[in-house]
Amino acid sequence: MLDSNKDSLKLEAMKRIVAMIARGKNASDLFPAVVKNVACKNIEVKKLVYVYLVRYAEEQQDLALLSISTFQRGLKDPNQLIRASALRVLSSIRVTIIVPIMMLAIKEAASDMSPYVRKTAAHAIPKLYSLDPEQKDQLIEVIEKLLADKTTLVAGSVVMAFEEVCPERIELIHKNYRKLCNLLIDVEEWGQVVIINMLTRYARTQFLNPNMNESLLEEGNDKAFYGSDDDEDEEEDEKDKKAEAPAMAKRKPYVMDPDHRLLLRNTKPLLQSRNAAVVMAVAQLYFHLAPKAEVGVIAKALVRLLRSHSEVQYVVLQNVATMTIKRRGMFEPYLKSFYIRSTDPTQIKVLKLEVLTNLANETNISTILREFQTYIKSMDKDFVAATIQAIGRCATNIGEVRDTCLNGLVQLLSNRDELVVAESVVVIKKLLQMQPEKHSDIIKHMAKLTDNIQVPMARASILWLIGEYCEHVPKIAPDVLRKMAKSFTNEEDIVKLQIINLAAKLYLTNSKQTKLLTQYVLNLAKYDQNYDIRDRARFIRQLIVPTEKSGALSKYAKKLFLALKPAPILESPFKDRDHFQLGSLSHLLNAKAGGYQELPDWPEAAPDPSVRNVEVKDSVPEWTKCSSREKRKEKKVEKPFYSDSEGESGPTESADSESDSASGLESGSGIEESGSGSESEESEEGSESEEEEEEEEKDKKKKKKELKKPVQESESEQSSEEEVRKHERKNKQRKSDSESESDEEDDSESESSRSESEDSESETEVKKKKKAAESKPPSKPVKKEKKEMSLLDLDDFEPAPSPQVTPVNTFLSSSLVTDLEGLSLSDTVLSPATTSPCSALKSYELLHRITGEGLCVEYCFSRQPFSPDGNMVAVQMQVTNNSTSDTKNLHMEDVKLQSGMRVKEFPEIELLPAGESATAVMGIDFCDSTQAANFQLCTHTRKFFVSIQPPVGELMRPVFLTENEFKKEQGQLMGMNEITEKLTLDAKCRNEHAIVQSVITAANLSRVPCGSDRECRFAGRTVTSGSLVLATVASKEEGAAQLTVNCEKMVIGTMLVKDILLALTQ
Repeated sequence: MLDSNKDSLKLEAMKRIVAMIARGKNASDLFPAVVKNVACKNIEVKKLVYVYLVRYAEEQQDLALLSISTFQRGLKDPNQLIRASALRVLSSIRVTIIVPIMMLAIKEAASDMSPYVRKTAAHAIPKLYSLDPEQKDQLIEVIEKLLADKTTLVAGSVVMAFEEVCPERIELIHKNYRKLCNLLIDVEEWGQVVIINMLTRYARTQFLNPNMNESLLEEGNDKAFYGSDDDEDEEEDEKDKKAEAPAMAKRKPYVMDPDHRLLLRNTKPLLQSRNAAVVMAVAQLYFHLAPKAEVGVIAKALVRLLRSHSEVQYVVLQNVATMTIKRRGMFEPYLKSFYIRSTDPTQIKVLKLEVLTNLANETNISTILREFQTYIKSMDKDFVAATIQAIGRCATNIGEVRDTCLNGLVQLLSNRDELVVAESVVVIKKLLQMQPEKHSDIIKHMAKLTDNIQVPMARASILWLIGEYCEHVPKIAPDVLRKMAKSFTNEEDIVKLQIINLAAKLYLTNSKQTKLLTQYVLNLAKYDQNYDIRDRARFIRQLIVPTEKSGALSKYAKKLFLALKPAPILESPFKDRDHFQLGSLSHLLNAKAGGYQELPDWPEAAPDPSVRNVEVKDSVPEWTKCSSREKRKEKKVEKPFYSDSEGESGPTESADSESDSASGLESGSGIEESGSGSESEESEEGSESEEEEEEEEKDKKKKKKELKKPVQESESEQSSEEEVRKHERKNKQRKSDSESESDEEDDSESESSRSESEDSESETEVKKKKKAAESKPPSKPVKKEKKEMSLLDLDDFEPAPSPQVTPVNTFLSSSLVTDLEGLSLSDTVLSPATTSPCSALKSYELLHRITGEGLCVEYCFSRQPFSPDGNMVAVQMQVTNNSTSDTKNLHMEDVKLQSGMRVKEFPEIELLPAGESATAVMGIDFCDSTQAANFQLCTHTRKFFVSIQPPVGELMRPVFLTENEFKKEQGQLMGMNEITEKLTLDAKCRNEHAIVQSVITAANLSRVPCGSDRECRFAGRTVTSGSLVLATVASKEEGAAQLTVNCEKMVIGTMLVKDILLALTQ
């Protein structure tokens, strides 16, 4: 289907392939078949091909590189979507060799008229930076240019590029700060997230801390404030808050910077965004930047997000947990929103527990504990364990409920589930450390559990408690040690260590009962497999059992073992997370992620606010000023630039409007050259007949313009006519774009037939003019304006082309000679295709008369258009029969070609008598390569194997360009498309005529008019693909010269340079 000639089949095939990619299937095997269709004329197919290439260009880099010239052509496509897609594919090919091409493409796209293409340019910047960081300085220039863009479509993407490439260059934001704040509400959602995060960092470096007076505020006032629902109107009253500057002893009033206020005011409405990331970004901005009294507005928005998907809930709760540590009062009114549902995933339940624990205080602890009681009955064991820990933290933080919590936890010790009991033991151990003397009953109760509990952590906790408070349970402790000594070898390492600790403590307090037990345990530990346990046993033996060798430390054994230990402080795991920017990946992971940027500290003194002042310039580009159709029409009267069909010039334009407005722009700019904007409007609104009349007028005006300039070579006349025809076609094309595809095909057919007839007419005129000019010998040019005007009158107002010839000729004879004398109209300057006969061209031997048994065949490249197929090179063959007998049925057979090449065979020569010659013409499509075409030349008796290999200069045909067109095209073919070589010209080749002769002999190019005497320019296109080939020979002093070749196809450019160098230096 992809190789089909029908666009509908190709489109269907591409839809299926893109659907495969969307389902996650691998379609990379189809890359060669798809990449062939990148040059397809159908825009829908082209779009889908680009979608495919963006996905696989990185994997299949070698194949993608082969199509690079097509992508470059796509960058100049009239359709904005194709231009953007081409740039996207180009930036997806991650090969350092094409960095200059990508750089050039990004710079061009950054100045594109379409905001969508400029947005794509911004997306390409980080890709190029990651490929080649040395391009940073050039990329910063592009970023600076794009930051000044006033369209909302570009803003988010360019800030993302800024964050990736040069986040430290904060000075680039100064002039654009207010614009970004004001555009924020209209930017797309992901752009809003990026801009808000960037502005948070910016504000931390440029404004003073609004909470400098935090110590003066009372917590109670805050709580009352957060409890109210009217908090949203409060922010305006905060402007004149007074604060105590930390650096100064005396009090100084704090006034919020108007730009700081602008940021807070413009981000606040985004709390109602449907996108959770935007709400989260605004919440973190307020948390880090807003005065304490205003932060409350974010609570409601964050609670709303808890109704979203579990993934969103997880991120939001992580951030809420951090906020509740510093700003507890903010979320107190929404306590019930954090109650746990049975359907919540475990990680959400744990985070909600964290928030509830942080919010717990004397007033709400009873409701929270009741809630916890129900959670303990849950089937989710991890959640139950987390709940028990939460109860422990509540008991630690709020003294009034400590006993209640302890009793509740002791009741849990009789729970059937071992994990619940184990977790309770660990938490009780921590609580008992606060008041052990009151709770000896609990310690006795826990000692009895050692027979049943098997969880190592719980067993270790019980043993530590008994050892630590052995004086409270003097009868039970030795018995526990006895039981543990029995099972010592089967215990886990953590339990063994606590058994050794218990033995040591009992030896020091009750050595009568436990001396032998302790020695037994230490002997077992001495030969344990774990070296930690062996080391601990040796250390404790030396410490508690005094011997002659034991050191001074053994005196202090009691102080070491039985010292009072401070009670553990149960803290939230989120306590120190707020040094990471909220909402960032680093905050989520509680570890610095790659690419994370630290949130700067507030400055001591306010930086200069005037850096954000922007001078209002008069020369604002047209497309930013004109938002309405009427305004645009007014502009047209002053400066004819835009056509009425433009759609993409509005400042807040969305890229989704897929109407071919980009093509409208292209044609609009064409109109500027060919006629005034008002004419173009009339031609669009009128009927087709009116349109044609308009175009005739434009033709005449164009001719006037051309002839008013200093007189150039006759080719420039022809090229101007071609240019006018191009603009006509563009106008018609724009009209047909808005119609259906079928109409488009009909129009293009009729246009092509029309243009062919126009071509033929103009060619006859030009030939007649050239003949007339050649009849006069050249001398020095003298300008005579009056005579030019009379020629113009004749040119413009003669109705038919035929009578035009006589007046012009008579006129030339008398007066126009001087105007045309400066033109060098030798054969070399004109297109060789129209002037050079075969005899003047280089001949090559195809079949030698000895090899061919008397049959001799020579061939030359005639440089004439091959009429059956314009994409073929015409090869003229001279067949001579040197034998004594006639040759019959001379024809071609068994043609062997490289893929893509084609041959149009010459007609069979039925009879070639002895001693006579015949001429035959064949066409070969070399596919823009110098590979040979192999075939057999057959007569009625013999077959001869022959091959034709073209020089690279014969793979092109001349095109006519004006000097300005040449410079424009050359400017677009820089970087890797430009090859420059220095050379010393041969002694015979140092005048202009000889240089032109040598270059045109080496390559089928046409001369381009040039204002400089020391420069010769040539232009052509490759026959198959129509790729532009430009050559410049700039001669210097003493025969030195520089040859520059610009070509879309780098291989052809390189080979052409070698051939022209050879021609000029030999």
